[in-house]
Amino acid sequence: MGHREAATQLRGGLMTPGVADWSAPIWSALYWSGPYWSGPYWSALYWIVLYAVLALMGTWLALRYARAHALFDHPGERRSHTVTTARGGGVAIVLAMLVALLTLLLRMPSAAPIVWLVIIGLTAVALAGWIDDHRPLSPWLRLVVHALAAATLALVSLLTNGTAVEAWLAFGLTMVLINIWNFMDGIDGLATSQALMVAAAWSTVQPSGGIGWWLCLAMVGAAAGFLPFNFPRARIFLGDVGSGALGYLIAALAVLGFDDEIGHIWMLLPLSAFLIDALLTLITRIVRGERWWEPHMQHAYQHLARVRRGHRGTTLAYALWTAAATAVMWWVRPGGTATIISAVALWYLLGMGLWFAVRTVGR
Repeated sequence: MGHREAATQLRGGLMTPGVADWSAPIWSALYWSGPYWSGPYWSALYWIVLYAVLALMGTWLALRYARAHALFDHPGERRSHTVTTARGGGVAIVLAMLVALLTLLLRMPSAAPIVWLVIIGLTAVALAGWIDDHRPLSPWLRLVVHALAAATLALVSLLTNGTAVEAWLAFGLTMVLINIWNFMDGIDGLATSQALMVAAAWSTVQPSGGIGWWLCLAMVGAAAGFLPFNFPRARIFLGDVGSGALGYLIAALAVLGFDDEIGHIWMLLPLSAFLIDALLTLITRIVRGERWWEPHMQHAYQHLARVRRGHRGTTLAYALWTAAATAVMWWVRPGGTATIISAVALWYLLGMGLWFAVRTVGR
């Protein structure tokens, strides 16, 4: 959203330490400047593995905490799982991503206002979710917190030469993605694997070395570190702390990594599985006059898991769709604007047709 000049500045910030000499060994361990990790590909791999390890350790601790404090989701008619399972494991992803943001903050002092806004927004969403995992919060209070968090990304857009229109788009996108990731976190591995695949897809089309690129890689690592506890058989769920935070982080990656050119609409392709399922389900419930904000079992993924594929098969089917969407993104990205818009429209129409087909399976 108007980030070309800012992206150049942020990439330049990576080339200067920006921290005192005494701290260089610390940041060599946390970052990519160690003598054995030269070159962009080794640096990227190190960055991914580092946050995977942090999230893996954090999830193990979160599981112990959940069991000690009786934080469990129990089976019910509006839930897809059949076994009592711990919740709140997404806090490990949040903490890993906060470490990544703080590392970038110290290595890139010129980007401090932008990074601090993302830290504040992520912390607000995660804190509201953490509290909600312990005792229910009013949905309206959560909405206010989400709106305040969305405002931080709107400010990020403005600080990186965005217009007022772009800032409102950033606000709306953030509100949508926070709630979509919360709605779609209903079966083992689905929400986390989709966040991982979206971040991985976007990392391949962003300038290497930019803040969005490093955060994409950190997200890939953090999600990969959490997944062994959540898939193929969940020992712990993301919880509200994790699902809302993932949605916010995906929105942050979009705001930081892409400008407002209409040709960049291809970035919506890896998001198509969640956008189609969540938005069509929401529209259907609103048209029927249902209380759309309450838990339900009407998403296509829930229906597919219940009547045909189970959790594992459904999560893998959605992953296959997103992998195909990523391939389409790579294919159309070099094309002209008309080609890109046509390809995205056709892909979403195909997805909508599959959504209606899945909903009729078993009826």
